[in-house]
Amino acid sequence: MDVLRTPDERFDGLPDFTFAPRYREVTAADGTSLRMHHLDEGPRDGDPVLLLHGNPSWSFIYRLMIPGLVARGHRVLAPDLMGMGRSDKPVDQADYTLAAHVDWLSQWLVGEDLDHITLFCQDWGGTAGLNLLPRHGERFDRVVASNTGLPEGRGMNKFMEDWLAFSQSVDELPIGALLQGGTTRHLSDAEVAAYGAPFPDGSYQASPKRFPMLIPVQPDNPGVPMVRDTWAYLETWEKPFLTVFGDQDPVAFAPGAHLQFQRRIPGAAGQPHVVLEGPNHFIQEDAPDELVRILDGFIRA
Repeated sequence: MDVLRTPDERFDGLPDFTFAPRYREVTAADGTSLRMHHLDEGPRDGDPVLLLHGNPSWSFIYRLMIPGLVARGHRVLAPDLMGMGRSDKPVDQADYTLAAHVDWLSQWLVGEDLDHITLFCQDWGGTAGLNLLPRHGERFDRVVASNTGLPEGRGMNKFMEDWLAFSQSVDELPIGALLQGGTTRHLSDAEVAAYGAPFPDGSYQASPKRFPMLIPVQPDNPGVPMVRDTWAYLETWEKPFLTVFGDQDPVAFAPGAHLQFQRRIPGAAGQPHVVLEGPNHFIQEDAPDELVRILDGFIRA
């Protein structure tokens, strides 16, 4: 497996991002050792809040939430999915599958030996992260699903068709512009540049370019069997499960992914589910303070 590693200097001076990088080795299916990056802030003896990002973002997206959660006494961890952020970047798109992402996350989770976890997952953070629950459900106390979904091969809408077509038609994705396009508030030039920092050129972008092809929307998508198994497990999940969605999100809110979670997961019954007015798909940029308040209240309740 050929692997690229983004030079450290690409991450110097990013706005509001002063957290120390931490790394853990995981192993690919062919035996290649890969370095996975994560942030770990707050009291080491605190129950962990695990923040999982989506595509094409990275742990930078949580920079405005982490200080507020830490100030409320929480330990906060935010890994970079493989091929994203400061994590290593296999160069062949074929190296990335839904199963591989779940395996890499599983290895990281077990390596960090996390328990009593509150999971907050957005976009691919949910599509991959919720698949951790059937494998490590005993490690999780509660889940917050935000602007994410678990499609199981029931077909594509127009938005998804357009995203797939665009993502596969370009040699290099305009990462910062994509983040701005999925955010209600105006990002600064420095913030836009920070989202592109992990990718010096298109050769580093195998992971973000592959993610759209891995969304299990087509009936014959290889990820569909795993997702169906995960749904079968979630339909027995009785621990607290909360949905927090932005009403301007065309990716997950418009198709009603939050309603699927609420209807099918026992632990979602009776929870104070939230739809925030204004946030787009990258809700962490549009409503960080509200998300901190909701997360803290959900944990304390």
